[in-house]
Amino acid sequence: MDRDLLRQSLGCHGPALLSLLRSEQQDNPHFRSLLGTAAEPARGAAPPPGAGRKEKRVDNIEIQKFISKKADLLFALSWKSDASPPSEVHDDNDNLYAVMPPLEQFMEMPSMDRRELFFRDIERGDIVIGRISSIREFGFFMVLICLGSGIVRDISHLEITALCPLRDVPSHSNHGDPLSYYQTGDIIRAGIKDIDRYHEKLAVSLYSSSLPPHMAGIKLGVITSEELPLYYRRSVELNSNSLESYENIMQSSLGFVNPGVVEFLLEKLGIDESHPPSLMRGLQSKNFSEDDFASALRKKQSASWALKCVKIGVDYFKVGRHVDAMNEYNKALEIDKQNVEALVARGALLEEEEKFLNAESYYKKALTLDETFKDAEDALQKLHKYMQKSLELREKQAEKEEKQKKKKK
Repeated sequence: MDRDLLRQSLGCHGPALLSLLRSEQQDNPHFRSLLGTAAEPARGAAPPPGAGRKEKRVDNIEIQKFISKKADLLFALSWKSDASPPSEVHDDNDNLYAVMPPLEQFMEMPSMDRRELFFRDIERGDIVIGRISSIREFGFFMVLICLGSGIVRDISHLEITALCPLRDVPSHSNHGDPLSYYQTGDIIRAGIKDIDRYHEKLAVSLYSSSLPPHMAGIKLGVITSEELPLYYRRSVELNSNSLESYENIMQSSLGFVNPGVVEFLLEKLGIDESHPPSLMRGLQSKNFSEDDFASALRKKQSASWALKCVKIGVDYFKVGRHVDAMNEYNKALEIDKQNVEALVARGALLEEEEKFLNAESYYKKALTLDETFKDAEDALQKLHKYMQKSLELREKQAEKEEKQKKKKK
């Protein structure tokens, strides 16, 4: 059992979860030895994440029941893999997976509740982004607009302020006074240094030492609007078109239809795909055919999707729309690099444009991938015959022209 993960979960959910675990896992030998001491923090360890926070409503009883019933699977060490730990920094590449605005933006959630959730979940070392609202001799105040790491929240209209004390503002060589480098309205990225949850006060720092080691390389200080997290920029777009639904925005994202999104997310979450984990006990068996695993199924789906693109491209080719045909063939090869039909179709298109050497390379590549693919073999033989015939005609034409030159002399 993963003792640290269990202790963190108990620190978040409290005695209610401990009671449910003792009831549900009483026959589990792994838990009998753990539950007696799991509720106590390890010697010398930091207090659990929930320590010192405001009391919150007990509205997660269903989650606690789920955790207690699946605890032997959720806290098993087999979930861990050799993959690098997932980054807490919000990615800005919308091509890899769908980057969405905070879910609470699509809900009628009171500002008071959103503010309470923010102060419940914010931790030291988290990254916040805001605008400088005032500069004093002891530091500057900033109004937070979004988060740069941790849980995605909608905080831009909550008027949450943070103080960056003078001692946490690095000096710049051209400015004697560290604060003279900054102006009201500057967008600032900073690390959370101190939290007073009861009075809802925050202190931030512009030194990288305020961040966890794995985020120490992130630039703190003044940033441009283009450096704001993509999820926040999506939030601004949503506010200007509030009628858009969550589903519409998600489906309009390039990352949503990325065929490699599952592999990317598995790697991001540190899940080993070679031993797919599942919380369904019936799927814990190892006796599954390789063809039934997600990787094999995705390969089949990609091949099918690529073939549809090839067929569309062939239709374009037949009516002379060569540019559209090439776009479809390229799309097919992006989806499935080993799609021999797309390679042959692309070769045929180049052959039509008299780019014979390029066409030949695509036919050969298709045969390298599948030496039994008859269409590629036939196309290559036909091309070679045509090229040979063209060469013979050019040679005859050259001889004829040479004879005519001699006659003129």
